[in-house]
Amino acid sequence: MKKNFLNIFAVVAIGLAVVGCKEGKEANTTEPEAAAVTEVTAQKYKVLTDDSTIEWKGFKPTGTHYGTIKLEKGMLNLEDNVIQSGSFLIDMTSITVNDLEGDDKADLEGHLKGSMEGKEDHFFNVENFPTGAFEVTGTSTDADGKMMLSGNLALKGNKNNITIPVSVATSGDDLTLTSEAFTIDRTKWSVNYSSKSVFEDLGDKFINDEIELKIIIKATKA
Repeated sequence: MKKNFLNIFAVVAIGLAVVGCKEGKEANTTEPEAAAVTEVTAQKYKVLTDDSTIEWKGFKPTGTHYGTIKLEKGMLNLEDNVIQSGSFLIDMTSITVNDLEGDDKADLEGHLKGSMEGKEDHFFNVENFPTGAFEVTGTSTDADGKMMLSGNLALKGNKNNITIPVSVATSGDDLTLTSEAFTIDRTKWSVNYSSKSVFEDLGDKFINDEIELKIIIKATKA
């Protein structure tokens, strides 16, 4: 009886440790939509790639890994401080792991990028898919008054529309767009490695389907 209780406690503890690391809700994900059209009167902002980033977290029963991804270029168009349209390219070759050092860091970064022989397609296969993309399809306001940004997210040759909560702040010629932390189901973009929803009999050797993301974009008037 005591042994069974300890086994159950261990499983629950692992589950809480994994779930407890997640901050964001899963983004509403649908089929791709038409990109939003820019009006002539919209103010254009050029993305400052050196100051912008995407923070990521991945989860598995034994722990969490996290890091950043850079943007390659982008433009946002605002009218009355509301995002009207825009897009940005994601530099998938810039995937960085921030919680490891030395060989462990290099090994995980290589695995994620697909630069390790025999593991090219496990995750993002950046040789074949060096860039991802996000194009705005619209904005709305939720019941709590939050701005909800919808756009087509393209990764690894797959495109889905996601809707995420964001805030926009302007100061002089500068703009900052910050999303709340949110998760996506990586298998919807064909990132299937060690997914229990794709492969059977993985036991506890799986990686969660959910990837947590947070987007921080700095831009200036074009």
